[in-house]
Amino acid sequence: VQLQASGGGLVQAGGSVRLSCAASPRTLSNDLTAWFRQPPGKEREFVAAISRTHGIPSYVDSVKGRFTISRDSTKSTVYLQMLSLEPEDTAVYFCAARRGRLVRSAWYDLRQYDYWGQGTLVTVSS
Repeated sequence: VQLQASGGGLVQAGGSVRLSCAASPRTLSNDLTAWFRQPPGKEREFVAAISRTHGIPSYVDSVKGRFTISRDSTKSTVYLQMLSLEPEDTAVYFCAARRGRLVRSAWYDLRQYDYWGQGTLVTVSS
């Protein structure tokens, strides 16, 4: 069971990046997949999550309207499209997956996830 995050890099403020989280097919049968990020010197924080059974993704307030999480079950991949990037978005981005369902109010809690990818660095220059 592996999650492979990719797509990070250096981008100017106002630019865009799309991250991918590729999973073994069995992993993506998990109900919930999320993106977290860890800015330099800070704790890991929730960014967005998408569920197979709950129709509406969830986002942290700071990325609403700029980031979009989506999944392609045929490719066993979850994406994070990031637009209008800001220097504050600079972080290592991790994807995570959970086997079972989880109440929506707990999607932000990194302790609830069973599998983690290795992280991909996004650097936004001002």
